[in-house]
Amino acid sequence: MTTATSTPLPEEHAELLGALAEQRDLLLITVRGVTDAQAWQRTTVSELTLGGIVRHLATGERVWARIVVTGDGELPDGMLDTGQYHMGAQDSLASLLESYATAASGLADVVRTNPDLGRKVLLPTTPWSPPEPIHWPVRRILLHLIRETAQHAGHADIIRETLDGASTTAQR
Repeated sequence: MTTATSTPLPEEHAELLGALAEQRDLLLITVRGVTDAQAWQRTTVSELTLGGIVRHLATGERVWARIVVTGDGELPDGMLDTGQYHMGAQDSLASLLESYATAASGLADVVRTNPDLGRKVLLPTTPWSPPEPIHWPVRRILLHLIRETAQHAGHADIIRETLDGASTTAQR
């Protein structure tokens, strides 16, 4: 992986971005060949849908990229939006996947231009935050995104298998 100027990324940057890309790829395998109707469909008691998971992960990558860039502790648009977990009637899976790809590219650009992954960023105050300010290094934010993406890729695999019997393992 290189930046726009063809300067190689530091090893840690490349490793973390690569690990995140691998988890994204698992999710993309899971939703391959899914129709909009299937992406909208609930298959378990959970409210999660394949489209809702893609929408949520795209929102998450945009929100965390903004937090890394600003580090101002302000709550970014979309962070508390419960609609981010749902595929709207106006959404198509293709548009959600395009939004996810754009968010992923934006996050990668932020990481590429951030020389110090140990730089601490003030996190926004949320209803679930402790009263004292919280600072995370950029590295921890990337690790959080890797974990979040892996967790939701697993959810997607269960939804897909329940939906039509397909699984990520069978689609590779």
